[in-house]
Amino acid sequence: MAHKSGFVNIIGNPNVGKSTLMNALVGEKISIITSKSQTTRHRILGIVNSEDFQIIYSDTPGFIKPHYKLQEAMVNFSVSALQDADILLYVTDVYEKDDKNTEFRDKVIKHQAPVIIVINKIDLSSQEKVQELIDKWQKIAPKAHIIPTSAQYKFNLDTLFDKILELLPEGPAYFPKDSLTDKTERFFVEEIVREKILKFYSKEIPYSTQAIVEEFKEYDDIIKIRLNIFVERESQKPIIIGSKGTAIKKVGTEARKDLEDFFEKKIFLDMHVKVAKNWRTNDKKLKQFGYE
Repeated sequence: MAHKSGFVNIIGNPNVGKSTLMNALVGEKISIITSKSQTTRHRILGIVNSEDFQIIYSDTPGFIKPHYKLQEAMVNFSVSALQDADILLYVTDVYEKDDKNTEFRDKVIKHQAPVIIVINKIDLSSQEKVQELIDKWQKIAPKAHIIPTSAQYKFNLDTLFDKILELLPEGPAYFPKDSLTDKTERFFVEEIVREKILKFYSKEIPYSTQAIVEEFKEYDDIIKIRLNIFVERESQKPIIIGSKGTAIKKVGTEARKDLEDFFEKKIFLDMHVKVAKNWRTNDKKLKQFGYE
């Protein structure tokens, strides 16, 4: 049997379950997940290997109309997924209206790569409604493959995987066969901390923060991490810290638990809050924070 390999890029609007689907397909928590929109800021690869294939899944930020430079960078990550895709997974759900971001949707439908439209969250709908959505999407994208799923409950993912493997082109592995992702350990530390900030803070605070690892030292029995949480304004700093440090302590406690599960090692996490004024609109800071 010939070896198959390729980039299977997961795209779509915010909050349709792209990251949940990515993690389910990879079998590991590669992308952070929250109920807030714009949780995913980067393009993240999750690699599934077998003797006969290598599938490189790519999670991307939800497509939005950008209002500042950070969002422009996020949109660029989404658009880049159209450029190197061997297969496109366009994720929608049972709630999304079919006229949302139609310009981007139509680019996907007309793409030269095979397109699979994944109707997610079908556990929250009826069989009749799901069939209506399948029929609707078949009219919108007659050449696409339509597959209903529930990524959260891993329903019908076998059907999706079989279709991906069928459509995957023949080719050599792009990454070593023991690879799981293209991201560094520091990146996952930053994402796990950011996930807790998204979980525990409201309004603009989570979107104004960026976690950056300054020091990562691994020993036989422990990993010592020093991390800065950057905010845009001085007034946001006490909100992150909380009264007598209670808020940031909660973030640290919850992040440390997940980090210990992720690295399977004891974690010492030393966090500090700093101000990087208006970093979301500052080209230099965006580059420093990895948004190129």
